[in-house]
Amino acid sequence: MSLDPSRAELAAMMTATTELTADFLAGLPAAPASRLTGAKPFDPPAEEPGEFAELLAVFREAAANAVDTAGPGYLAYFPAGGLISASIGEFLSTVVNRFTGVASTAPDLVALEDSVLDWLCREFALPATASGLITTGGSLATLSALVAARHDRLGQRHDRGTLYVTEHTHLSVAKAALIAGLRPDQVRVVPVTAEHRMDPAAAESLIAADRSVGKVPFLLVGTAGSTSTGTIDPLAELATIAARHGLWFHVDGAYGGGFQLTERGRVKLRGIEQADSITFDPHKTMFLPYGTGVLLVRDRATLRAAHTVDASYLQDLRRDPWPPDFCDLGPELTREFRGLRMWLPLHLHGVAAFRQALDEKLDLAAEVHRELSALSEVDVPVRPDLTVNVFRRKHGDDAANQRLLERINATERIFLSSTRLHERYLLRLCVLSHRTDAARVAEAIEIIRMLGRE
Repeated sequence: MSLDPSRAELAAMMTATTELTADFLAGLPAAPASRLTGAKPFDPPAEEPGEFAELLAVFREAAANAVDTAGPGYLAYFPAGGLISASIGEFLSTVVNRFTGVASTAPDLVALEDSVLDWLCREFALPATASGLITTGGSLATLSALVAARHDRLGQRHDRGTLYVTEHTHLSVAKAALIAGLRPDQVRVVPVTAEHRMDPAAAESLIAADRSVGKVPFLLVGTAGSTSTGTIDPLAELATIAARHGLWFHVDGAYGGGFQLTERGRVKLRGIEQADSITFDPHKTMFLPYGTGVLLVRDRATLRAAHTVDASYLQDLRRDPWPPDFCDLGPELTREFRGLRMWLPLHLHGVAAFRQALDEKLDLAAEVHRELSALSEVDVPVRPDLTVNVFRRKHGDDAANQRLLERINATERIFLSSTRLHERYLLRLCVLSHRTDAARVAEAIEIIRMLGRE
């Protein structure tokens, strides 16, 4: 087969791909939530061409040996449903294969992508100076935010700079600090309250104490939905502290940020609009495919100042103020067109569909909490802020709870994960996929009830 297939060959491949996609979607409700075997070796590419149908069959089999993160029974970590409309957008983006590191090579596509970012800035009530960047996920967004904060508040001397997190802050912040050239001792851990939130008074005391011994506090990180429990830090109070002490205020909303689209979420996330930067993962709370992150910044100039470099071989490119050159806002120069995987679903389904789906997840998570709390055999130590519930058997050690998790997952109807709080092993259930409905949640509760009593 030629590297560019004929029209007939392309039609045959697309038909087979469509059939696989339709079968996959139709089979999701009954598919095992997890069915894993050991990885097997695959043959290297051959010199001669292969048959598309045979290659598709290899892919189908390999994809089945996995946790079904696209299915309604996936209640572990942070589910990413993977909207088909977003997948179609991604396919079209890679077909035209446009370069969007700089705007002048595909100005309308960059403007299209920027329109989604501008809409998000308005949803988060950020000022007119705000801007953003679609990334491959929260980790890259966090790295760019930390670099911008370091550059803006410390300049070229960052050996005495300190940033502030809690034990529940996502590990991507510490990893970003490491990559950005900060030592582990420059990442300061603030105590939390009994509700697992950053303690504002403790944060202010630690900042003042560090400054008194010659350190230079520059970044305060608040969490809008922690990984273990989904708990939200007191963002408004932390924003006030950051402003009073001249720190950059970053909000990790990778999980919880999407709930800003709902009325209840905006109440819970009050203070996020005061952030200097916000990370947000649409592959979590907008149900898009994995590899979709967003960074929003209060002032686009701070992001550009920290990431812009130039070279003589770029002299042919126009560098207008708008549309933005995304290469000046993050670490990537080579960059595909990422906007369509967000733009197409939002315009096709309408924003209200996303707001309604998120409201449904909040309702279902509240139902999980009520039902689990009513079980005499189960301890539910945390009331959820968003859609994460944690629990454990009242009677039994950590090993017994680990066995309970294994037995729950062995049903292949649901898949949960675990975490630890105060050194205690807890099972963790997160309702987030757009495909998880009331019936699957009721089934999950019944499985937990049945196995928890045995």
